[in-house]
Amino acid sequence: MSENKLLELFTDDISTATQLLELIDNEFEALGNRDLTLLQDILSKKTPLLALLDQHGKERSQLLILLDHTPDRTGLQSLAKNSSQGQHLIAQGDQLNSLLERCQAANLRNGRLIRSSQASAHSMLGILRGNDTPSLYDSRGAAARIGQQRPLSQA
Repeated sequence: MSENKLLELFTDDISTATQLLELIDNEFEALGNRDLTLLQDILSKKTPLLALLDQHGKERSQLLILLDHTPDRTGLQSLAKNSSQGQHLIAQGDQLNSLLERCQAANLRNGRLIRSSQASAHSMLGILRGNDTPSLYDSRGAAARIGQQRPLSQA
């Protein structure tokens, strides 16, 4: 019975993780286009998916512990050895793990894009405010810093 529940949780989470991966990819496009409305919509869809994955992960761990196995891949493998559905359990677990790794990699990619955009915006604001003047070259070809602030119209 518990094995069937594990398979059901794996199947549900594979579907959820697939949806999450699609949303993360859409988020990457929205970040590139700076579409804040779409980003807000994506965030509102991602939050319940993440909560569901977390909840199901805890349920899977509890089921494995109740069956006297560790709540990790090793525990799943030891359960699978004594199960008629063992190969299917391992295959579903591996598929879910692969999807979650892809989600994590895509999320890290989005984080790098966000940090890059933030740094660029911060730099541009510094130039516009006159706080962070860019390095320029003087007549000898050496880097020269302009010490005076320029009006916003000349930035």
